[in-house]
Formats: sequence, C-alpha cells, structure tokens
Amino acid sequence: MSETDRETMDYDVVIVGAGPSGLSAAIRLKQLDPDLSVVVLEKGSEVGAHIVSGAVMDPAGLDALMPDWRDRGAPITTKVKRDEFYMLGEGGGIRLPNAMMPPLMNNHHCYIVSLGNVCRWMAEQAEEMGVEIFPGMACSELVYGEAGEVRGVVAGEFGKQSDGTPGPAYEPGMILNGKYVFISEGVRGSLAKEIIAKYTLDAECDVPKFGLGMKEIWEIDPEKHREGTVTHTMGWPLGKNAGGGSFIYHMEGNQVCVGFVVHLNYANPYLFPYMEFQRFKHHPMVADLLKGGKRVAYGARAISEGGFQSLPRTAFPGGVLLGCSAGLINVPRIKGIHNAMHSGKAAAEAAQDAIAAGRAGDALESYDAALRTGPVGRDLKPVRNVKPLWSKYGLIGGLTLGGIDMWLGSMTGWNPFGTMKHGKTDAEATGAAAAYKPIDYPKPDGTLSFDRLTNVSFAMTNHEESQPCHLKLADPELPVTVNLPKYAGPSARYCPAGVYEFLEEEGQAPRFVINFQNCVHCKTCDIKDPAQNITWTVPQGGDGPNYPNM
Repeated sequence: MSETDRETMDYDVVIVGAGPSGLSAAIRLKQLDPDLSVVVLEKGSEVGAHIVSGAVMDPAGLDALMPDWRDRGAPITTKVKRDEFYMLGEGGGIRLPNAMMPPLMNNHHCYIVSLGNVCRWMAEQAEEMGVEIFPGMACSELVYGEAGEVRGVVAGEFGKQSDGTPGPAYEPGMILNGKYVFISEGVRGSLAKEIIAKYTLDAECDVPKFGLGMKEIWEIDPEKHREGTVTHTMGWPLGKNAGGGSFIYHMEGNQVCVGFVVHLNYANPYLFPYMEFQRFKHHPMVADLLKGGKRVAYGARAISEGGFQSLPRTAFPGGVLLGCSAGLINVPRIKGIHNAMHSGKAAAEAAQDAIAAGRAGDALESYDAALRTGPVGRDLKPVRNVKPLWSKYGLIGGLTLGGIDMWLGSMTGWNPFGTMKHGKTDAEATGAAAAYKPIDYPKPDGTLSFDRLTNVSFAMTNHEESQPCHLKLADPELPVTVNLPKYAGPSARYCPAGVYEFLEEEGQAPRFVINFQNCVHCKTCDIKDPAQNITWTVPQGGDGPNYPNM
C-alpha cells in the first residue's frame, strides 16, 4: 500500500511502546518542553496489557525522572524487607549467606511491584502532561525518509485476511511521522530487529544473549505470606542441563510472584523450559509455600542477558533504541526497570536539545554516549562477566568466579577477567538431538503444576483468527525437513505457550502447526530456533495477552 493511501500525522517525537522506557521518555520530554508534541503507540489493548516482569524494582530510575513519585500515588509500596538466596537440591536447599553477595545485590532499598500497574500509572502522569497515548496501535512498518533515516511508523492496520489481502473491514492504518522515533518495544521487537540489521548497529558489539522468564501469581495462605520477602534460587531442577534460576516475591494482599528463568543458550534440544518451571514448584520448599493456594495469573517473556558487551549502537538516523530494545538488564540483579527509565530520560534530553537546535532525523550520538557512561553503563559494566562465566564454567565455577569478578568490579572498578565474550548465539548453541537423551518430565498434577494450555488461559491471550499468522517462516518446509530429524523439533518445547506442534498422523508425513492464537509475545521462537527460520512480527493492534497485574 502506498503512503498516499494512509492518513499522516506529524509529531516532534513518536514513541513505539508504552513500557517503562517509552513512558519515561514521554514524561521527560514534556518536563523539558511542554510544547513538544509527543505520541506513544502501544500494541496492547491497554497500557500494561503486554507487560510482564518479576519484578523487584530499584527506584533509582524513577527517583531521577520524577522525585515526587511517592506523593503522586505511585503503585510502589511494598518495600523489600528480607533477601534470601538458596542453592537447591532435589530434596532440600542451602541458604547462602547474604554477606557473600556484593553490595549491589542487596535489595533492601527496592520495591516489589507489578510493572504493568506501574506503567498504567506512568501513562496517567504522561497524559496529564499532554502526551497522546494510543493503545491497540501495533506498529507494523517503519517509514524511511529520502536520506535513509527513520521518519515514522505505520500503526493501526486492521482487517487483513489470513492470506494477507485486505478483508471487508480493512483499515489501512496511519503514518505517524516524527522528528525523532524512539523504539521501546521490549526484547527482540520486530522494528528494532529491522533497524539493527539495516544500520548494522551490532557491528562492534558481542552477540545478544537471552533467557526465558515464566511467571505465575499465586494467592497463598495468609499464615505463610511474608510481605516484602524476596527469594532467589539456583540449582535444581536445571542442574547441568541449563543455566537459570527462580524468584519468589511476596507482594501485598497475600499474593506471591513465582517465577523461573532458563538461559536460552542451553544445548540439549530435549530441554523443556516450561516443564522445568512446573517441576520446580514441587520442590518441598516451594510446594509447602503454595499448598492451599491458587494460581491467578500466568505470563512469559524473553529477557535480554547480553549485558554491557552486547549493547549495540543505540542511536541511528532518525531515532534511538530504549530499554530492552537495546538490552539493559543487569543479569545478576535480575533488574532492568531502573535502566529502562534512565534510558528514556537520557533519550528525551538528547532529542529535546536537538529539536531546540533545529535538528531532525539525525543520529542522537549524545544519547548513546550518555547511556554508556552514565548510570546505565555504571550499572552494567561491573557485572558484565557474570553471564559468560556462568556459561563457560557452569553453576558452581561460574558462581564463584563471577562473584569474585563482581566484587572487584563493583568495589574497585577493575574486573580481573576484563571483558569476556559470549561466544555462540542462543540459536547456535542448540545441539543435535543425537548427542542427547530425552528428558522425562512428570505429568502436571493440576494443583501445583499445570499443562501449558491451561496456564495460557490465565494469560487471557487472544488473537483474531482470520488475520495472517504473525509468526513468519522463512522456509515453511524446514521445521519438518531439518528441525524435526536433527533437533527433535525443539519449538514444540521451547515455546512457553504451546504455539508450535508437530502432528504425526498414521500413514502421513509429519505436519508443522502454528497455533498463533496462543502466543503470549515472549519472542523465544525468534531467538532460539536453530536455523533462525522464525520471525516474530506484530499481530493487529490489541491482540495478544491481557495481563491484569503482571
């Protein structure tokens, strides 16, 4: 469709994604210049609908952005009172002394939050300042200017039929142009992926790395609830099969967040991350906590784990990458909200300076420099070797060496291991099935553990079935001709929502089926597929999960 067929709207700054980084940028722009025109486009049905995070939030980012957030009634009230770290075996665990942990691992100044609710509150603050926020507006295309710069986005295209042609209720969407376009889609967003490739923003950085985070919210027996308690575990059930661990956060209202993270650089294609999570809940320590309770929500998303050495250039002609679009998670702390907010603030300041000087469409190099040398860089640089050390030396060796490196890096600014490389991408790390044995997972009991489709219903995800599948295959035959015989069809296991399956009917060749209606937009398939044959793109606006409190 030509641009002339679409309505066009012009803004000073167009922001894609109403997460903490995008909303921080919008708020800061209006703080700096109330006359700037700013729009935020959100693919979820409402702000927060697609937000899922642990989450223990370091308030440093919000303190810098909006120091009076407490007086403004922010939904950030459950302060961390107790930190626990456990190394688990199948039948028990050892609590690691807090004194072993570098000071940066202390959570006592942090808060247990629903990031979705924090974003809803931030959106209210932004709108009161004059920011326009349009939920249900998926940004499906980038619009480029004559000089090759990003000029805007296409948003709000609805009504395509399954073959991609316009249906009877087709709406072409509109073009929203900006002097600068901020990309804050979260991990592995489709526009960010296109931009990184087009401008080779990753030419001088290490490969990106990711984990898969899965989370349930439980209402538990009030007698067992310890509001403000933060528990992290490592070890069982993953063992040597994969890196990762768990988190249990006691929120208000007798609720706990129970989460599990699997690093996606695992080699055994038979590994089933979702079932590892379900098995974890049967550990005696966890089972006792959850006994008599009920699960009330489920969600999943990929987590950026590359750290400082995997940061691409974040400024490109016409815009910048914010938050998880750049990859700003502090892996050992399992925290990125504060860095997302810092990035939005820094981008807003760079853009406002440029607009005030009469510039538009150039690369905001001052933002990239501020990101690396400011609070984000200072947070990420000392811990940059934790992930590669864990990957190279395993849990015990990586924990020991990573702890030493973190201690020295945070206390002296010197890391004895320098800057380590990650090596292979997570897709390349997948091994051939012939080299591994299948893993026998216990059947979910329906009380503590659940099958994927039952749990996905608690994500309240929905996609209009008549639209084109938003999970694109470069080669439709490859899943059956290569991935099934060589890797035992890993997409049937790495997806935490049961989107992919191989159907084998008697007398017929196996068929690869994509149940895109189940998709919770975690992007794991885009990351972990061994041949990089799957590309995640946005469905029409509003479709996907509808998280109420994640």
